[in-house]
Amino acid sequence: MKKIIVLATAALVGSPTLASDGPDAETVGKIEAYLASIECQMDPDDIEIEEGGYDLDDVICKGGDQFDIKLDKDLNEVSRRAE
Repeated sequence: MKKIIVLATAALVGSPTLASDGPDAETVGKIEAYLASIECQMDPDDIEIEEGGYDLDDVICKGGDQFDIKLDKDLNEVSRRAE
């Protein structure tokens, strides 16, 4: 039984699928600063890297409105969809 646990733990620790698929801390900070400038906020775990930019899920803005926002690779907003 110990052998199975050790192997399972080793597989999880070395698994590339567990690597973060989100942006680095510097980019997260820039995205959060942009959101603050438009009076919005979100959980950084909901930032996804997509081809050519970023997908921001469940962004909450002043007044309680919720959006999905897409940013290009330079962090310019390219679309906003109300949820």
